[in-house]
Amino acid sequence: MGAPLTGRRIVVPETRELDLFTTMLRERGAIPIPCPLVAIRDAPDPAPVEEWLRRFIARPGDDLILLTGEGLRRLAGVAERAGIRDSFVAALRPPRKITRGPKPVRALREIGLDADLTAPTPTSAGVVEALAAFDLTGRRVGVQLYPDGDHQPLLGFLSGAGAQADAVLPYVYASEADDERVLGIIAQIAAGEIDAIAFTSSPQVRRFFQVAAKDGRVDAAREGLERILVAAIGPVVAGELAAFGVRADVMPANETYFMKPLVRELGEAFATRDIWP
Repeated sequence: MGAPLTGRRIVVPETRELDLFTTMLRERGAIPIPCPLVAIRDAPDPAPVEEWLRRFIARPGDDLILLTGEGLRRLAGVAERAGIRDSFVAALRPPRKITRGPKPVRALREIGLDADLTAPTPTSAGVVEALAAFDLTGRRVGVQLYPDGDHQPLLGFLSGAGAQADAVLPYVYASEADDERVLGIIAQIAAGEIDAIAFTSSPQVRRFFQVAAKDGRVDAAREGLERILVAAIGPVVAGELAAFGVRADVMPANETYFMKPLVRELGEAFATRDIWP
């Protein structure tokens, strides 16, 4: 089953689960090329996050929107360090929990909870679509945000629907691999030394092109990606690639936006397409 990936050199921009992803690829014979593009850090000032947690514990509210699994884990981490984790988990039980995609669902299950309402598509617009059928007048809604996202449409929708939103941003993005490492990957892609790249988050895509832009190599980066197999873990990442003029050749189907299905799709793409060298 792993034969199609044997010897394939695949760039892995993942950071948090880099070891897991590279292990999956190696087990199928691939040669992973680690290049972690984005690091995830706790919010530099934990005070506003802790204040949000204490408000949430005191009055859990009617709804809680979780946009990322990382966000819930970071909130739990801050609660742990503040000595209020058990109270936070208990406060998570009563509200209706709305998730943007499968990752926050998985994070909820890690603490023995589950989602009550999942967006039909794993986007903020999908969350709006999921909530549009409900009367939100006067409802108190906690909203876990993520860095670099355009949250105004979601927050504007909640305000327009009469809800009282209380938002929290529990983590930030930071650069991981140095620029020279990223430029080296771009050069390898241009030289035909790479078979595929697998993006697992939108910030990875943005960082890739930001580094290319600083060195005047955006066109070279884009042309290089056109010659290899470009994988995206889900439609949000595919949309980010499209914004930079790059098509995602591979994406897991049926909303299985996880690494294992992504690796499987990579193998099937190399097995069934003749255009890959």
